[in-house]
This record gives sequence, C-alpha cells and structure tokens, in this order.
Amino acid sequence: MSELRIDSLVLGMVSTNCYLIYNDRTREAVIVDPADSAPRIKSRCGELQLQPRAVLLTHGHGDHILAAKDICRAYDISLYAGRKEAGLLKDPSWNLSDSLGLGSVSLEADVWVDEGEHLQLAGFDWQVIETPGHTKGSVCYYIAEEEVLISGDTLFAGSLGRTDFPGGSMREIVDSIAGKLLVLPDEVMVYPGHGEQTSIGFEKKYNPVAVYMQKH
Repeated sequence: MSELRIDSLVLGMVSTNCYLIYNDRTREAVIVDPADSAPRIKSRCGELQLQPRAVLLTHGHGDHILAAKDICRAYDISLYAGRKEAGLLKDPSWNLSDSLGLGSVSLEADVWVDEGEHLQLAGFDWQVIETPGHTKGSVCYYIAEEEVLISGDTLFAGSLGRTDFPGGSMREIVDSIAGKLLVLPDEVMVYPGHGEQTSIGFEKKYNPVAVYMQKH
C-alpha cells in the first residue's frame, strides 16, 4: 500500500493550491508552492505531525511564493526551483509580486533543478520536467511510482496556464503539455496550481491542447 499522502491548502488572493506531500510512515513532508500565510501552513503541518524537508516551487509568480522564505526559515529547509526561473524569482516586477500588491518579493533558490533531474525527498523519487510556457522556468514534478504529477500553472483541469505574463509563450506551453505531460500514463493524477485535480487520461480527451493536436 502506498505511503504517499497529499494534503492541500487553498491560499492567497487568487486561491492558489499549496500541497503538503508526505510519507505516512515517516511523516516527512515536502511543501509545494507555499502561496501565502506561513502560520496556516505551519499550523497544518503541526496538526498532521509532519516534518517538512524541502520547499519546491513549480514557478516563481508571486501568488505561489509569498510564504516560501518564512517556511524555509521556520524548518531550516532548502528551497528548490527551476534553474531557468532564477531571473523571474529575483525580480518583483517579473514575478508580479509588485503588481499583485503582495509587496516586493525577491527569492533565490538554495537548489536549482533541471530537466530530467531526480530528487530523493520524503522517501519518494521526484522527476523534474521542465515545462516552459506559463513562465520560462516553469517545472512540473512527477512521482512516477505513485502516479502523481504536480503541474503548477502549466496544466489545469480542462485548461492550461495563462501565457500573457512576462516570459509566457502559447507555443511553448502547448509543446510542453503535448510533448511532456499528455504522454504520461492515463492513470496519473494531476495536482494543479489552481482548481481541482484531474487525470492525464481525462486531459488527453478533453484538454484544449489535446483537441487542438488532434485537429492538426
């Protein structure tokens, strides 16, 4: 029986999904996209008796990173992010923290990750998949053995991420979804940055990218 568990908090002004992904046996946890409200995240970790080991970012937009510094400091853990997101994370105008009224948020990861890299965290193997399009440095995290994909703002249930922000590209996000995500097994469950979870099988049938690819 799988020891992986996923708990989620919906945080911040645009209802961002923050995931607490943990090992039910060891209670070790990875916090993905600490969007806001470090006290709420810490309180939930306490309720579940979790021991956070890392913070992972899917991308650097302000609505996904606001509590990252406080969480890393509270648990003395490292921040992981896509290497190609370095510039956006550092620049409050590019990461939209200024325009969203979040204050100027500037971050630098402790660990920069790249395409195809495997991270051993909380007893699970996390594969990094670079998925540019929403931002240049967007990444997804794939736990193949558990059939879980953390898709950030690249792939949503029946939809895809916006591309009208700095560094966004419709061509790139379509290529990322079609070439890297929709090729995964149908059974893989998708946990996006906003909204409800979905599955690769469902998205292969109903996502606009899949429909577009079928017609072209």
